[in-house]
Amino acid sequence: MEKEENILGTEKIGKLIKKFSIPCIISLLVNSLYNIVDQIFIGRGVGYLGNGATNVVFPLTMICLAFALMIGDGASSYLSLKLGEKKKEEAAKGVGNGIILSLIISIVLCAISLIFLPQLLNLFGCTDNLRHYATQYGKIIVIGLPFMMIGTALNSIIRADGSPKYAMTTMVLRSSFKYNFRPNIYFYF
Repeated sequence: MEKEENILGTEKIGKLIKKFSIPCIISLLVNSLYNIVDQIFIGRGVGYLGNGATNVVFPLTMICLAFALMIGDGASSYLSLKLGEKKKEEAAKGVGNGIILSLIISIVLCAISLIFLPQLLNLFGCTDNLRHYATQYGKIIVIGLPFMMIGTALNSIIRADGSPKYAMTTMVLRSSFKYNFRPNIYFYF
């Protein structure tokens, strides 16, 4: 067990890069592929207005993703530093604070986005033709933002804890879950 805890401090850099980068690249590719396939289905099922609506809402998703990565990467950096200093209790507190911060920020951003969704859509370039579709799609996305943000922050922490394959598996399963169990987008348009 002690060897597994110190692998980041004792293993060769080349092995660590392979161990951590390959699962990360796979999970990012799967997530990107999900987005591409989703756009194809929306384009074929709803048409260009459906694609336009999802693209107008996309910046909101990216802003929330940026906050989640900021929190997750910050917490994972703190975790790595404290584990390197052999201060497990402080590391655990840092991770707990990161998770709580992720929860609070995600709920606040969800509430703000729901309240100001029409204004945000205008800011992101929504046209009158897209407004109906973008508003309906945006509400669905905004309600799911806390789950996406918390999962993304946790993924960074899991990776920093020395489990890149587990982080990859959760990201691939999350993409698969979104694809297989997402609300039928055509129903909302």
